[in-house]
Amino acid sequence: MRYDLYVITDEGLSHGRTHSEQARQAILGGADVIQLRDKKCDRDYLRQCALEMRAIADKAGTTFIVNDRLDLALQCEADGAHIGQGDMPLKFARRAASREFIIGVSAGTVKEALEAERDGADYIGFGPIFRTASKDDAGTACGLEALKEARQRISIPIVAIGGINAINAPDVLAAGADGLAVISAVISQENIATAASALKEIIIKYRSPSRIG
Repeated sequence: MRYDLYVITDEGLSHGRTHSEQARQAILGGADVIQLRDKKCDRDYLRQCALEMRAIADKAGTTFIVNDRLDLALQCEADGAHIGQGDMPLKFARRAASREFIIGVSAGTVKEALEAERDGADYIGFGPIFRTASKDDAGTACGLEALKEARQRISIPIVAIGGINAINAPDVLAAGADGLAVISAVISQENIATAASALKEIIIKYRSPSRIG
């Protein structure tokens, strides 16, 4: 599975655009993974969004992840769920889902990342790498050095998150990230597809065999 460009939707940061519209435009721009993240809306609306996004992602062959809500992820047949340090313990989430179901875990330290890998996470959402205002619960920035250490000690994919944009993306990739998770750098921009495409191009160029250095 590819985690290169991992876009997280947020209706509070996308100038009135729905989760589904954000997903559609981000996929058009080349997103490899779309995550539905909403801590505020009611259950019925969130379920509607999840079903719509599932259909959009299916049509495009894009991976669809639901943040936090394992029950919703399973109900709408998402590809997986992403859980934080304060959410359901990974071991319980793994028991509730098939082995093919993707479970990502947030980690802000190398210790947390190692524990998540040990407990069966499929990938780590590591960060915040830089300071960010997109997530109220993001925590203190851990920096590129922590990401480098995590890459040296962890074998599963690492998706870096937190303050990532077109300017610092190459540095994050160079530190060992397998993917870049973004919110405002894509969904807060005037043209979501264009913003996603610009970041995807940076990733493609970085991974190009002809890249020097």
